[in-house]
Amino acid sequence: MRNSGDIKEIFKIHNLIKFTFGLVPIAAGADKFLNLLTDWTQYLSTGMVDMLPFSASTFMIIVGIVEIGAGILVLTKTEMGSYVVAAWLVLIALSLLLTGSHLDVAVRDIVMAISVFSLARITRIILAHGKGEKRSE
Repeated sequence: MRNSGDIKEIFKIHNLIKFTFGLVPIAAGADKFLNLLTDWTQYLSTGMVDMLPFSASTFMIIVGIVEIGAGILVLTKTEMGSYVVAAWLVLIALSLLLTGSHLDVAVRDIVMAISVFSLARITRIILAHGKGEKRSE
């Protein structure tokens, strides 16, 4: 880094991305209970729904709980949480690609997975330089 202004700017950018990938999964997870944004069950393939031992709505509530947990993890243990969210987004994208539907959402999820993976890497650099959250991961 050239100066402390650059370092402060990097921390601002890091925090913006951290809070984005912390709060958005929490909001999306909460909406799995409410279905205000969309009917989340529409993103499940018929074949997948047929394999579930419970309703598609119940499955989406479980997904919502996982997403809320992942968002909290990003906010509290950013590096580890970012890897979890990146993997989750890749799995969602692969699921959508395999169904051949909602391909636009699959592409966006891949882009978000790359972004949150980058957050994990940036967090590692920040932690290696002794700044930011304490390394407990």
